[in-house]
Amino acid sequence: MRLLDTSDYGIMGSLLIFIAFSSLLIDSGFGRALLNRKEIGALEYSTVFYFNLAISLLLYVALFISAPLIAQLFNEPLLIPVSRVLFLSLIFNGFSLIQMIIFIKASDFKTQTKANTAALIISTSIALIMAWRGHGVWSLVAQNVIYAFFRSILFWLYSTWRPKKLFSFAKLKVFFAFSNKLLASGAIGAIFNNIYPSIIAMFYPMQQVGYYTQAYKYQDTPFAVLSDTFRSVSMLILSEINNQTERLRRVVSKLIKSIAFLSFPIALILILIAEPLFATLFGDKWLPSVPYFQILCIGGAVSPFTFILNELFIAKERADFFLSVEIVKRIILVALIIGFFKQGITGLAVSWVVYMYVTLIISLFLSKKLIGYSAWGFIKDVAPYVGIALLAVTAAYFISSKVSNSILSMLAGMVMMGTTYLTLCRIFNLEMTAEIKQYISSKRQRKQ
Repeated sequence: MRLLDTSDYGIMGSLLIFIAFSSLLIDSGFGRALLNRKEIGALEYSTVFYFNLAISLLLYVALFISAPLIAQLFNEPLLIPVSRVLFLSLIFNGFSLIQMIIFIKASDFKTQTKANTAALIISTSIALIMAWRGHGVWSLVAQNVIYAFFRSILFWLYSTWRPKKLFSFAKLKVFFAFSNKLLASGAIGAIFNNIYPSIIAMFYPMQQVGYYTQAYKYQDTPFAVLSDTFRSVSMLILSEINNQTERLRRVVSKLIKSIAFLSFPIALILILIAEPLFATLFGDKWLPSVPYFQILCIGGAVSPFTFILNELFIAKERADFFLSVEIVKRIILVALIIGFFKQGITGLAVSWVVYMYVTLIISLFLSKKLIGYSAWGFIKDVAPYVGIALLAVTAAYFISSKVSNSILSMLAGMVMMGTTYLTLCRIFNLEMTAEIKQYISSKRQRKQ
């Protein structure tokens, strides 16, 4: 980030909505349909593979032709060549979808991590060299396209599955019957989850888009990792016990507590150390991102809970719940954007936070109808972790504020936060502390 201009990130941010929406159409909800079905063979896998590949190629052609219109929409001519190269990542991602599904069904997260990490190292290294040589936004484009390319290649190398000359329209219809509501809700989500950078790009300079996009990106990173980690586990567990209501309620409660144990302290420490963190890692030119980052962290803290509840609706094969939630959420989001728009980018950031909490409340209302897990049950599960995280960040604030050096202040705050939080969790004997202690103990016994 030190080597690139803020407007470079703004250009990339303005294209997020097209990437997200196209990625969803390529999957078409069939990936989730394959995950939910226990009996899947060569015919099903090959059918979905060829369909996804065809859709990805058609979408790329459509977006390639539409590049001048996209550039005109945001009044940025550079978007024409940038978008045409960037959208190649859609083809590469569509090419490896089946391998990813097979890894998930086999609970082979280690192989996925190896491929993702290797692709990230290669693409980031090339992007850094390009940025160092002054290629600007093209280094960001290269990072995205090269990552998708190498990730796809590695998935194929690590997987023994290969497509066969098989295709069935009948199977496609069966999958679509399951996935059509997921596709509709996902399409709505893809558009509105990425609408903020596009709105900002239409009314503000690309530099401002860059500030918001990076604030959102780095706020979202830890919570996205949490969401993906717990979603990978929950989608398998919840699907297996989807007809056992009492057990489902207990599992959801434990997942909520596990997320709360990590999510709230992460959000609070990020808010506390935001300014020295951005100054140290990215340079002073990115300090205007800090207020947006701090506001967005308040909403990001609850985003993993909504993902888990969505997995519950899908596991119960209530895609209608999922679609209903998405429609209501997006109506509320539009109202919030209109209401907060006059307050500028800060107002838009606040509207996103309000939206995240409203979304959670709606999801909890539906989970109560489905398995009896209510908003009150949620509050009882997370309140102890919120309270202790607030006490810990208060202690961290008093310590870090006494240190003048920004890096040492940041480190002191992090150490104080972690130590105080874990100590208080242990003193109050919270459930997740006991779980961690038991896990560590079992790991030691295995080594012996």
